[in-house]
Amino acid sequence: MDSCCQTSTEKLTTPLQCPVCHKKGRKIQLITIKALLQPTALETIHPDLTYAFCANSSCEVVYFSDKQTLRKDTLKVSVYQKDNAFDVPVCYCFGWTRERLAKAVQQYHHPIEQIQQQVQANRCGCEINNPQGACCLGNVTTFIRTLVEI
Repeated sequence: MDSCCQTSTEKLTTPLQCPVCHKKGRKIQLITIKALLQPTALETIHPDLTYAFCANSSCEVVYFSDKQTLRKDTLKVSVYQKDNAFDVPVCYCFGWTRERLAKAVQQYHHPIEQIQQQVQANRCGCEINNPQGACCLGNVTTFIRTLVEI
């Protein structure tokens, strides 16, 4: 299996349109959906369909296909892009919430470097743990930038 934090031009290139907000989504692996849906929602998926992730923060839909939408209340975890709470993970594999990142930055620690070390040690599992099914380092970097700009 490829490392979740390696760039792949094949895995996630098919843009699909969310039927609720009409924003483009990105194709997501079925393993991500299977890992993160609550059991009752898992029973409703169609494994033969192509699903995509909706990153629009104002949309309730997390995953969608041409026949189904799965809303954020069907997941086992809160979705970073859809929940602004401070206790929501930004990095799902290593437990870096907005709160933990903010504290680390205030204390002049380097959470990005710590996460990168874990990724380089082949310990990340973003394709299973992160609802967007991709590496979280972009989200972590963006969030830290917002802290520095304040």
